[in-house]
Amino acid sequence: MVENWDILGHDWAVDLLKAHVRGGPRHAYLFTGPDGVGRRTLALRFAQALNAENPPAPGEFDPGSRDSRGIERMQHPDLLVMSTAEDAREIRIDQVRELGRGLALAPYMSLWKIALLLDFEKANENAQNALLKTLEEPPARVILLLTAESAEALLPTISSRCETLRLRPLGLAEAASGLERRGVPPERARLLAHLSGGRPGAALALHARPEALDERRAWLEGLAAALASGRVARFAYARELSQDKPALQAALDAWLSYWRDVMLRASGSAAALANLDHVDEIERLATRVGLAGARRAAAAIERTAGLLQRTNVNARLAAEALLLELPGV
Repeated sequence: MVENWDILGHDWAVDLLKAHVRGGPRHAYLFTGPDGVGRRTLALRFAQALNAENPPAPGEFDPGSRDSRGIERMQHPDLLVMSTAEDAREIRIDQVRELGRGLALAPYMSLWKIALLLDFEKANENAQNALLKTLEEPPARVILLLTAESAEALLPTISSRCETLRLRPLGLAEAASGLERRGVPPERARLLAHLSGGRPGAALALHARPEALDERRAWLEGLAAALASGRVARFAYARELSQDKPALQAALDAWLSYWRDVMLRASGSAAALANLDHVDEIERLATRVGLAGARRAAAAIERTAGLLQRTNVNARLAAEALLLELPGV
C-alpha cells in the first residue's frame, strides 16, 4: 500500500476516489486542470484501485501486482486508451466508434473494463457527440475516465454526465515540500516547484529529465546573448534554433516564462517568479525595458509560437522575425 496513491498533492481527490472504490464508482469521471497538474496520473491510480487484485485495504492497491503494473504502463487488456493519433491534431469520430466496440466486450480478467480518454478537449464535435450514447447507456462493468483542460472545453452534454474533479496547481511551498519528500534536494525542489507553477506532474517530469533543465539554461543564455547582440548574431542564432522545430517551440516556452517574470518585476508585482535562478538578470532587464517593452516581447513570442503550430510556416523566417523584434540591451 502506498501513501495517497503515490500522488503528489490532491489529497482531497484521492480521498474522494477511494470512497467511490469502496462504495461503488460512477460510470464516468472527468479530470480537469492545466497540463502537468496530474490528471492522467490520478486517473491511472483510480483505475489501479478499481481493478486491484487482493487489495491491501479497501480503496488501495499493490503497485507491484501484475494488474497494477500493466495499468501503470497503459498496457492492460481491460484498459482502453484513446488519444490523438501521432500524426493528428484531434480525436476523430472513428476512434470513438472503435472504442465503443471495445467497450461492448466484457472485461477479460478484471472487475471493470476502463476507458481512459486523454485530452478529450481535442475531440472534434462529431467525436464528442459519438461518445454520448456510451455515456448515456454505458455497458455493464464499464467506467469512462476522461481528462481535459476544463469542463468548459467539452460539450455540456459530455461534462454534465461525468463526475468532475477539478485539479489545481499546488501552492509552491507545498509542491517543493512534496518534491523534497521524494528525495529532491531543497534548492532544486524549490526551483522545480516554481518552474512548473506548482503543477506536480510537470515538476516530476522535469526532475526525471535533468537534460531538460540543461536545455532551458542554454536557451536562456542564448536569449541573453541575442539581446546583447546585433542583427548578424541574431540571424545566426535564428538559423541554429530553426533546425529543430520542436526544440524551437520548447525554447519559446522557456523565453515566454522568462519574459513573464520580467513583466512581473517591471510592474512591481510581488508575485513569485518562475525562473528563480535568473532573478538578478530579470530585475536588471525589467529596469531597462520597462513594463511596455516586456509586454511587447512576450506578445511577440506568443505570436511566433502560434505561427509555428501551422505546418506551412518557415521556422527560420519566424525565428528571425522574432529575434529582430526583441529589444536590445
